[in-house]
Amino acid sequence: MIFLKMLGSLALLMFGMKSMSEALQKMAGSPLRHVLGAMTTNRVTGVLAGVFVTAAVQSSTATTLMTVSFVNAGLMTLLQAISVIMGAHIGTTVTAWVMSLGFACDVVPYVFIALFFAIVLIYIKSRRILGDFLFGASFLFLGLGTLKDTGFSLMQDPQTAALLTHYFEVFNDTGFWNTLFFLLMGTILTLCVQSSAAIMAITMVLCCTGVLHIEQGIMLVLGENIGTTITANIVAARANIQARRAAFAHFVVNLIGVTLALLAFRPFFSIVCQLSGYDAALSPSDARFALSTSVVLAMFHTLFNVANTLLLLPFVQYIERFVCWVVQPKKVDEEEDFRLHFIQSGLMKTPELSVLEAQKEIRSFSDRMQLMFSMVRELLTEKNEQTFDKVFHRIAKYEDLSDNMEIEIARYLDQVGDAHLSDDTKGKIRAMLREISELESIGDSCYKMARTLQRKVQGKQHHFTEQQYDHIHQMMELTDQALSQMTALLGGRKEAYDMNRTLNIEHEINNYRNQLKSQNIIDINNHQYTYAVGTIYMDLINECEKLGDYVVNVVEARMGGKKQ
Repeated sequence: MIFLKMLGSLALLMFGMKSMSEALQKMAGSPLRHVLGAMTTNRVTGVLAGVFVTAAVQSSTATTLMTVSFVNAGLMTLLQAISVIMGAHIGTTVTAWVMSLGFACDVVPYVFIALFFAIVLIYIKSRRILGDFLFGASFLFLGLGTLKDTGFSLMQDPQTAALLTHYFEVFNDTGFWNTLFFLLMGTILTLCVQSSAAIMAITMVLCCTGVLHIEQGIMLVLGENIGTTITANIVAARANIQARRAAFAHFVVNLIGVTLALLAFRPFFSIVCQLSGYDAALSPSDARFALSTSVVLAMFHTLFNVANTLLLLPFVQYIERFVCWVVQPKKVDEEEDFRLHFIQSGLMKTPELSVLEAQKEIRSFSDRMQLMFSMVRELLTEKNEQTFDKVFHRIAKYEDLSDNMEIEIARYLDQVGDAHLSDDTKGKIRAMLREISELESIGDSCYKMARTLQRKVQGKQHHFTEQQYDHIHQMMELTDQALSQMTALLGGRKEAYDMNRTLNIEHEINNYRNQLKSQNIIDINNHQYTYAVGTIYMDLINECEKLGDYVVNVVEARMGGKKQ
């Protein structure tokens, strides 16, 4: 029962940490993203940005994901991203100090007061996120306090204490193999649990109850630093090249730091003990032992990451070169690579960050649909039959791609929608679902035009006049302008976008379509071309006009307007 109680308290701690981090990111996610984008002019400000953002949201994973998103969008270089990741290592040490506070005093009685205020705030719509934060913090300290009390009660039983002491007695030496064992244990446990905070809590309980020596606890902390980077690399294995490089840089930086810490362990450990005022003569029965031990672990975690960052910061460009040399881009044919590039599943993310990823994926969706339309324009003038077939098959593949992207992005947004979302985020998800539906319709229109042109080629007697070619080219040029406006909006800030430009192009397309429709009837009656040619001709014109309508719908969805 004690073992199950410890597992339950650990689960409560992990849930509280996750809930608190999500609430913090909801409260300050968007401003922090702007801070992260602005404070990366050089490596020093990049580190400061990483420290600030990670300390604010209590999640180095969230900071890393935001950083990767900026790299993918071209707003941040990999060099800048590495410095931000280094800063995130320092910012995440705040978690250890929060846990140390739980060992410094008994906060469990105050947790229930906080839970009362949290439930009141949750029912106040404007204060709901603050209530979520209080719930998360309360569960965190409740789980930590229960875990601590369970550990101490376990050691108060003489038989259990004797058994654990005997079992761990083999690990109380400081030999090489013993050090390596705890380093690997810290790595493996973090890899299995996928939470360095949870393993840090277990480490503090084991050390504060006297089960483990403080040096073994520090080895577990070093192993946690490696384990959390391996998790990111496993998840990023199927992601884009920049995500893989950022994750690998995360691993390289921590691996170098752990190696240096092992080489200089004795002097470094002495410095930590002096700064924290640790007294090695204290016994586990002493009331000061738990607080002193938890402070040493938190202090070591902080100084390790600070020292590692200061040592490696001058060599960031060499780390970047090494990472780029190791992680090479995969040689994949663009038409065969139907994977999503920005949406990455597996990592624990908040809905706010998930929405950011989905927005970038929709921008990629838009780019591909505009490329698909350019292929249709290429078909119009292609005379070589083999080249025509090759381009047509590419368009057919892109049509499949548009279907797949719509389904995958919609499924991802549905998963995000299952979380507790702010009203603003719910509105963004509804708009994005409409956007991907309209983008898929653009792909359908492009494919219909390609099939129409294929029907024209197969009917050897179907030939456009020079005037018809000029009209089609002009209509396609207007349509391409509308697509360019849409893509610019999806990749930028809607506050800086003038929707009248898209509406003006749409009106011009509609007027031109009506003009050509009337002229087509006159030209057929005058026997300038056959009725069959006129039908194919107007199919292309009408499809361009429909495509323009889909563009307007995408723009209105992003701008928050109503569907026309």
